[in-house]
Amino acid sequence: MTAGQVQPARRVALDVIRAVSDSDAYANLALPVALDRAGLSGADAALATELTYGTLRGLGYYDAVIALAAARATSEIDPAILDVLRLGAHQLLSMRVATHAAVDESVSLARVVGSRSATGFVNAVLRTITRTPVEEWRSRVSATAKTEDDRLALQFSHPSWVVRAFRSALAAEGREHELESLLSADNDAPRVTLAALPGLAETNELNGAEPARYSPFAATSAGGDPARWSAVREGRARVQDEGSQLAALALSRARAIAAGEEWLDLCAGPGGKTALLAAEGMPHGVTVTANEVIPARAKLVRNAVAAFEAPPAVLERDGREFEASHMTRFDRVLVDAPCTGLGALRRRPEARWRKQPRDVPELTKLQGELLDSAVAATRPGGLIAYVTCSPHRAETTAVVADAVKRHGLTQLDTPAVLSAIVREPLDLGDALHAQLWPHRHGTDAMFIALLERPAQ
Repeated sequence: MTAGQVQPARRVALDVIRAVSDSDAYANLALPVALDRAGLSGADAALATELTYGTLRGLGYYDAVIALAAARATSEIDPAILDVLRLGAHQLLSMRVATHAAVDESVSLARVVGSRSATGFVNAVLRTITRTPVEEWRSRVSATAKTEDDRLALQFSHPSWVVRAFRSALAAEGREHELESLLSADNDAPRVTLAALPGLAETNELNGAEPARYSPFAATSAGGDPARWSAVREGRARVQDEGSQLAALALSRARAIAAGEEWLDLCAGPGGKTALLAAEGMPHGVTVTANEVIPARAKLVRNAVAAFEAPPAVLERDGREFEASHMTRFDRVLVDAPCTGLGALRRRPEARWRKQPRDVPELTKLQGELLDSAVAATRPGGLIAYVTCSPHRAETTAVVADAVKRHGLTQLDTPAVLSAIVREPLDLGDALHAQLWPHRHGTDAMFIALLERPAQ
């Protein structure tokens, strides 16, 4: 590589970060495409992945450092150059990258995306960062905070409103003291978790992966391309967080399955829970119907269940109006409701910067309407699992409490159901619902509540 030429892994990382910043792209979708286009694999692909995800996770903190080092607000910096600085700051503050390499490569990137004056600016800002020890930057950034939640938001690179939501959810369990552990866990790269669909695959087919802690069908891997396993390539196993697996299993194992039951996954995309429900119901002749209103996500559901001899039907309807157009009463209904996604910030780091507090009321209205539709689609005495990948109490316990009150539902003991499923005990507290946590369980922060419709 000649002088001034950009190292490919760093160029890929910047391209993905720019796509996230400029076009609202999703890193988990954009990065594999960029790696393939650049022909990167092995150590280079691993470096590009760490640069991309690490920078996106630490964005809030790095912006605070950059603002201090540049003596100007980040809003006054050209967006492309700001992304170059963020990438450089991540290498200088959080990676074992030689100072000269981080600075020189960043200057080369600035030359590609900016003007000649921009290269000097990038060089000056990053060299200013290098002149202050890492821990001193922590102290300087903390000193700019006005409240404790603001301090935690800066230190752990989360929006302040998310910190407050997490504090409230943990306090409801009497575990507010775990807040820093949770915020820290959100910034750790998660292991790859796989689900071997029962009846189609076994975890021992996933050579090199280790049995996971909870789901009987889960295995974990340190990384690499999941397609290296034939079971994954053939659709008999898939990448799926343990929390998602437990959400589906809570519904399928809440009570004994009667032959010929009919189940509905009301908000099915991208299809992981649908596939696990179909596998669970297959020995009992269960008919599973999946519904997904967004066509692109409905296609993902069809792909997820393509390995089954008789795959579930996939409908494309508004879940809020499902009962009006489909008169079947289902024995079990899964409502994996659209939400803020605050429970999966480890895997989708850019999501923390996209949602705003004003999004929550609109989402909770949608969640309530979907749960209403699920109640209407459930036969008397049938079961409903309400699930969100968010611990925000407005999206979880508040939605459930409102539905229980209005429909006369019975809330079942979800932790007791899960205790009969998991490989090792889950620490869930005393509530009837189950709230999983990255720092405590190593899963996404999945909320699961089992509900029963009145028999009459």
